[in-house]
Amino acid sequence: MYFYNLLKRSFGLILPLLDKTFLLLPKFEAMQNLKQLVTINSRKFDGTIHRTWKANLIEQKKSFLSFVGEFEKEVKHPHLGLIRRGTISYEFYWLDGWFNVFRFHEIDGSLRNFYCNLNMPPKFENNILDYIDLDVDVLVWKDFSIEILDVDEFEENSKKYNYSVELKNKINESLKKILGLIENHDFPFDIKI
Repeated sequence: MYFYNLLKRSFGLILPLLDKTFLLLPKFEAMQNLKQLVTINSRKFDGTIHRTWKANLIEQKKSFLSFVGEFEKEVKHPHLGLIRRGTISYEFYWLDGWFNVFRFHEIDGSLRNFYCNLNMPPKFENNILDYIDLDVDVLVWKDFSIEILDVDEFEENSKKYNYSVELKNKINESLKKILGLIENHDFPFDIKI
């Protein structure tokens, strides 16, 4: 019932307005099986948990996972500003990928922004998704303007944790890949506004 109410509140106002060929959510059949509440842990390079939250698994295909969650309280973020209670977060993870993408929607269902983390490939076991955050983030506003964030944090941590040349190269490759997805409006940036 919780998820039904979440969907109704989030999409009840905008579903009739959507183009027939476009849905904000993955396949509806996948949504009906939303019984798997998962803990997601964002970890620092040394393995300590930096942030943790709960989300519902809504799609799992081979190495791809998609979740939906709701902000239970207001959050003041240094780059995103105030994220209101009730903001919906769609989260996309690739178990063989070096980034994840969050798509935030306002309470009325409208797109707020995307937030992308560069990270080591996540692990998903026993209803827990863990990933090592590699500091660099990409913020994409709904007009598709882009901000690359936390480069200074990356520089500090690359010294602190002695990031290898291979790891730094992988981060640069992943940043180029995600910027290409954004520029080309490829999934999950293929949303119509």
